[in-house]
Amino acid sequence: MTQALKTEIRQKPLTVSELSALSGVSVRTLHHYDAIGLLHPAEVGQNGYRYYGRSEVLRLQQVLFYRELGLPLAEIRQTLDAPDFDLERALVAHRARLVADIARRTDLIETIDKTLEDLDGETTMTQSNPFKGFAPEKQKQYENELIDRYGDGARARIAESHAKVGKLSKEQMQAIQDEGHQVNLDLVALIDAGEPAESAKVQQAIARHHQWVSHFWTPNAEAYAGLGELYLDHPDFRAFYDKYDPRLVDFLAEAMRVYSETTLD
Repeated sequence: MTQALKTEIRQKPLTVSELSALSGVSVRTLHHYDAIGLLHPAEVGQNGYRYYGRSEVLRLQQVLFYRELGLPLAEIRQTLDAPDFDLERALVAHRARLVADIARRTDLIETIDKTLEDLDGETTMTQSNPFKGFAPEKQKQYENELIDRYGDGARARIAESHAKVGKLSKEQMQAIQDEGHQVNLDLVALIDAGEPAESAKVQQAIARHHQWVSHFWTPNAEAYAGLGELYLDHPDFRAFYDKYDPRLVDFLAEAMRVYSETTLD
């Protein structure tokens, strides 16, 4: 963030579009945060525009820090609204967690290097821990976020997913992964071709995406559109789709919304 931009934040409120551009959080997500009481604008003008001041910018920063830690939105709101919440203390805690995460990622790099050495015949995996640095709780965090957002319906779908995945062979799982990869590549090609999210070609690709998701759980219209919102909202999903193309996650979420409204019950 430049000094000029810092000064601007202190001097005048930001519109929702300006805050979106500054933070990388979509306008749709900022509206969602307002609706659930996580981040209200400082004021709403007579023109209906939302305006955010320095306090709201700093609160959004905290939201993003806690999202990086995998906390559900309801828990973040409860934390930030607690009477004893202290911004400086929270920043110190975030820093400590990030330092610990750097150490964990260093372990992951070491694990990769050891595995490559094993594949080259230089060492055997019995000489090192092949699972060093992994965070098995990550999947559980995603599941908790879905339950937090969609309630018992999400809990049932997660159970359905576990049951389906448990029956898949290694070869079947690889085929499903390859299928999802191809859908993402095809969507990027459609973006390059200038196809809008509601076009027939894009919606055909999204039908394949919905079918791909259904290998794990079967989303109805509300759940499928909600999944697109989760892609937008969660930094891990955004980072995943950004590897294909930075435009993909927003395009995918919008196309999923259209598909949910026009095709699914």
